[in-house]
Amino acid sequence: MKKIMTLLFIGFLTISINAQNKTATQATTDPNAPAFKFDTEIIDYGKIDHNSNGVRVFKFKNVGKSPLVISSIKSSCGCTVPKKPKDPIMPGKTGEIEVKYATNRVGGFSKMITINSNVPGAPKRLRIKGIVMKPKSPMLKEKSTVSN
Repeated sequence: MKKIMTLLFIGFLTISINAQNKTATQATTDPNAPAFKFDTEIIDYGKIDHNSNGVRVFKFKNVGKSPLVISSIKSSCGCTVPKKPKDPIMPGKTGEIEVKYATNRVGGFSKMITINSNVPGAPKRLRIKGIVMKPKSPMLKEKSTVSN
């Protein structure tokens, strides 16, 4: 009896997995849908000074055939503040997503920005990375030129 129940369970599991795969592959893409084309999907700040300007811009173009509407942009951390375009981006036009990183935090960083929009396959993920250098001390100790 246990063998029959086990076989039935495995059978139902196999059928449900196959059914899910078929519905996922049957989805068709809209040829008139909007589409992103970013200049770059990763912005590398490199080594930047403590408390320096942390604003960078992701530039993109709507290469689709209908208006691109960004509903929300979220960052992986409160230290990164993204700013979305207010108006829809028409086909063939360009847009910008401004990202500001809080450079008052010393050390390396790698943050993800998630864009929710009407583009098929959304959400889109972008990344910023870099290293914020330690602040320079106002009081530098100078080596003595007098030897003991």
